[in-house]
Amino acid sequence: MQIREATSSDIPEIINVLRASIGEAKLPKTGEIWKYKHIDNPFGASIVLLAVGSGRIIGVRAFMKWEWNLNGTRFSALRAVDTGILPEHQGKGIFKALNSVGMEMAKGRGGHFIFNTPNSKSLPANLKMGWNKMGKLKIAFIPGNFRNRNFKKEDYQYRKSKNLTALDLQELLDAYNNLQSQRGKIFTPKSSAYLQWRYEQNPLQKYEIIADRDFYLAAYLKPHKHFTELRITEHIHHNQIGLDKIKTAISEMNKIFRAELISYTSGLNLLTFQFSGKLGPVMVYKNLNLDAGSQKKISDLTNWSYTLGDLELF
Repeated sequence: MQIREATSSDIPEIINVLRASIGEAKLPKTGEIWKYKHIDNPFGASIVLLAVGSGRIIGVRAFMKWEWNLNGTRFSALRAVDTGILPEHQGKGIFKALNSVGMEMAKGRGGHFIFNTPNSKSLPANLKMGWNKMGKLKIAFIPGNFRNRNFKKEDYQYRKSKNLTALDLQELLDAYNNLQSQRGKIFTPKSSAYLQWRYEQNPLQKYEIIADRDFYLAAYLKPHKHFTELRITEHIHHNQIGLDKIKTAISEMNKIFRAELISYTSGLNLLTFQFSGKLGPVMVYKNLNLDAGSQKKISDLTNWSYTLGDLELF
């Protein structure tokens, strides 16, 4: 077996491996989506490792690039996503080999750490390979209202209502990033390129987007078996005016979607009384090039300021 980096010509076969190993029940697998996630990412192209045997790809492990910031210090991070091993080759140590080579490659290229939110099945494997468990993400909920049972997500075209100029948006993002830095929290710095990539041109999920010079808000309707959730994935503001406008925008959204539940990260204070706690997935990380002080900060989730869009899988 050989392990090598992927090239653009490998994409069709990579898609076939992912379809065969993990299917498309939760997320579709296409060349367009692969390019979006792993090539067009404004943080940079992903590190993609392939296991090749008998002249064909038998395993894939992708590390998507991301960026976090703390007190003006930029951390180049990666997120382990899109991993697949052909069924007939599973249980042969291929995943472990791909992971090991990928981490060494990321470390050699200056990556500071790898992070992930593994499910209950893959968490033990992560911990066994030396990843550090940080704890569950804090999520907040408030009740919505009774949903129109005849309403279907596909019946509604998500809107992009952006009432601001490019200069307005840049000033908003600069103020937001500066405020987050002053608070001494670890956060993903937001840019126009990031918002376009993550929300406005995302082929995997359409978003309801409302923005003006004081705020930027992105959300979508997520159906569950017994209820519907309005998930607030991005909320950017830097003062009370922006926060008040976000509250109004969410209220207007829910008049349309009529979701039973509204979810967001607990850092967004919508109501005095909200149900919040460590209710999200477990977050883990693997140190690559962090010094002792940075590692101590990053290992403590209370030092983080994140939105659902920063950490949900897509």
